[in-house]
Amino acid sequence: MRRGRRLGVDVGDARIGVASSDPDGLLATPVETVPGRDVPAARRRLVALVAEYEPLEVVVGLPRSLSGGEGPAAAKVRGFAEELAKAVAPVAVRLVDERMTTVSAAQSMRASGVSTKKGRSRIDQAAAVVILQTALETERTSGGAPGECVEVVV
Repeated sequence: MRRGRRLGVDVGDARIGVASSDPDGLLATPVETVPGRDVPAARRRLVALVAEYEPLEVVVGLPRSLSGGEGPAAAKVRGFAEELAKAVAPVAVRLVDERMTTVSAAQSMRASGVSTKKGRSRIDQAAAVVILQTALETERTSGGAPGECVEVVV
C-alpha cells in the first residue's frame, strides 16, 4: 500500500461530494459538498482542496451501468476528470467504478436516521467516502493502484 492521503470525488450534475483518506490509506472520511452546476467554479474549488490536502492522488467515481457499460454520464465524468487532471498535475487523477455507491450511501444515511431530503448534500459526501474506501481496499488487496489513471494531454 502506497503511503499518502487521497481525495475521493463523486461527480454529480447538481453537487460534487468530496472525501479524504488518512495518510496511511486506512479510512475515508467526508470533507464537503461542492456545488456542481457551475463547472469552472467547482473545478476551482477541487483544485483548492487538492492544494490544501496535498493528496497522492484524486480518485473520481466513474458511473457505469450495471452491465459495466458507459453512457453519457460516464462520458461527462471522463471529461471532467481530464480537465481536473490538467489543473492538478502532477497529482494523479484515477477513475474507479462507482456502480451503486450513491444507492449504498443513501441506504446507510437512512439507516442512521438522516432523511433523504435533509441529507442530499451529505449523501454526495457519503458516496465519495464509499468510492474512496472501495479504492483503498482494492489497493490494499491487489497491491496496485485502483482504476485507471487519467492521462494528462497538454
